[in-house]
Amino acid sequence: MPCEPVRVLLVDDNEGMLSLATRVLRNSCVIVGAVSDGAAAVEVVGLLRPHVIVLDISMHGMSGLETASALRQAGSGAAVVFLTIHDEDEFIAAARAAGGTGYVLKPRLVSDLITAVHEAREGRRFESPRDCWPRPAPRPLPTA
Repeated sequence: MPCEPVRVLLVDDNEGMLSLATRVLRNSCVIVGAVSDGAAAVEVVGLLRPHVIVLDISMHGMSGLETASALRQAGSGAAVVFLTIHDEDEFIAAARAAGGTGYVLKPRLVSDLITAVHEAREGRRFESPRDCWPRPAPRPLPTA
């Protein structure tokens, strides 16, 4: 693991999730920013230079999948850890296709986010186990 602390940018349109993720990560990472939408993430990523971006999939405006693509187009080399309520196979496949290194389910944020971020920094995949709740009915994917 690199000696430099992991620099993390948080992106979620839910203030409560941003706050919780900040509390979970603050002792093991440097939170370089927390923004509430994809457009803001694209705007600040070059200035903040995070190693890892923790990104909600379902946000108003630009979805997390769209944001991941826009971040790559903007030249970001940061690893992406998706933070989401979606445990369906289609969402996981779409997150991988969008370049996601990690996939953390929100009910497992407290137990899994630190590991996912550090694994992503090292270039290794991490996915939360999908046994944290009954499987919901399939939902349509956000447009990418």
